[in-house]
Amino acid sequence: MKPVCLVIGAGAGIGGNVGRRFAQEGYHAVLCRRSDEAGLDRLVEQIEEGGGSATGFLLNAIEPDTLEERIAAVESEIGPIEVVVFNLGAQIGDRSLRDTSYKAFEMGWRMATFALFRVASAVCPSMEERGKGTILVTSATSAYRGNAGQHSHAAAMGGRRMLCQSLNAEFASKGIHVAHILIDGAVDAPDTLGKMLGPERFEALRESRGGEHDGLLLPAKVADTYFHIAQQHRSAWTHEIDLRAFSDTAWWNH
Repeated sequence: MKPVCLVIGAGAGIGGNVGRRFAQEGYHAVLCRRSDEAGLDRLVEQIEEGGGSATGFLLNAIEPDTLEERIAAVESEIGPIEVVVFNLGAQIGDRSLRDTSYKAFEMGWRMATFALFRVASAVCPSMEERGKGTILVTSATSAYRGNAGQHSHAAAMGGRRMLCQSLNAEFASKGIHVAHILIDGAVDAPDTLGKMLGPERFEALRESRGGEHDGLLLPAKVADTYFHIAQQHRSAWTHEIDLRAFSDTAWWNH
């Protein structure tokens, strides 16, 4: 039975590429995303064509019991979850305080913080019983620095970071490795940045900063770091790391 890498938020960018990377290394990738079943099927097919194994599920992570039921089903029907990649976005857009409703603010928290809490609550008992496990959490610059128009996102991602630290404080000694991975820059991902910018602006950005310019974070290269962190010896675990293209200014100097 292959070990399982469960990806929550498996789009065409970081999530899908991380799933593919783990599948290349002998894991069974369980890929979950909210929508675009055709895109999910293509990703599973690509992994299988490359010699790996994968399963895809549509999953709305903010609906009650969906995360818990999926985790339980994977454990019972596919195999033990050794790695969880929590790659769920929480960006609700650039909104002033006046234009941020209570519902919109809460939505960011439900996606960024509460969903991670639910995943940890569902998967940590099994990992603790086995004495090992890894939870890799994708984060954003907003976890470190607030900005105008980002009230919901910054509060939610800051909560995500603190939750990772609290999980580490409780579970590191029990063999569970939690890593908070800050993506501090633009990612060459059509499912996220592409949708935010629109096709024309996204392609223009790719032409000016992508490709041979190496000015955008490349999801396949980001995936290499995720896999490396999951293989670390516990005497030298990475608990927090930031990734950015060489041409970007770091969050603390921007």
